[in-house]
Amino acid sequence: MKKLKIQTLIISALIVAVSLFSANAQDANTILKKMDDVMYSPKDMTGKTKIILIDKAGKQKTREANIIQKGNDKRIFRFTVPASQAGIAVLSLPNDVMYLYLPAFGKERRISSSVKNQNFAGTDFSYDDMESKPYSEKYTPKLTKTEGNVYILELSPKSPKSAYSRLIVKVHKTSYYPAYMEYYDKGNKKTKEATYKFIKIGKYWNAEEIEMTDLRKNHKTKMIMSDVKYDTGLTDDEFTVRKLKQ
Repeated sequence: MKKLKIQTLIISALIVAVSLFSANAQDANTILKKMDDVMYSPKDMTGKTKIILIDKAGKQKTREANIIQKGNDKRIFRFTVPASQAGIAVLSLPNDVMYLYLPAFGKERRISSSVKNQNFAGTDFSYDDMESKPYSEKYTPKLTKTEGNVYILELSPKSPKSAYSRLIVKVHKTSYYPAYMEYYDKGNKKTKEATYKFIKIGKYWNAEEIEMTDLRKNHKTKMIMSDVKYDTGLTDDEFTVRKLKQ
């Protein structure tokens, strides 16, 4: 009888553990999808961004760019200043399709998955970071803990081609925008971190400022958004290779 009670207790504990694991997984998925909803809820977006590159000595270089985005899978990012960078652009499309346009060569080239870990145009953002694609499609989340006003998620890449072994994301508990991210390489070493400042524009949360730090190079890139407009009626025709080259 005593042995039966012990077995019953063990089975009950296992059931509770499985239930808690399932609930935790469900919570993590819900949180990540809510974060995606915050970042990709507008029908479309146009804006300008100032890019400030800061080296380890504190020396700064400034660039400017225009961004247009439609839904959660179409985006064009195009440099406008300085003249040496003007026209360089990246087009992000569904199904992991990305194109880079370099005016000096007058032609576009498709960015293969194998080089998406490379930095984009001297910034600390990789092509993978610049991709317009929901995090819930790229990563499997796990809720590790809550801390203050944030949930802390660990994201594991679904694709073996990802440059990262995992991401740690702090998600605001009530507004569900990302406040902070850590990026780990294949050797599980933290290589980059990003901080976010969000403001409300109309009914949408906007990433007013993102600061990405490359910990290996002690180099930072700040992106500061301005002149942001939502739901202006952009069509799919704005997100083609032909438009990329114009």
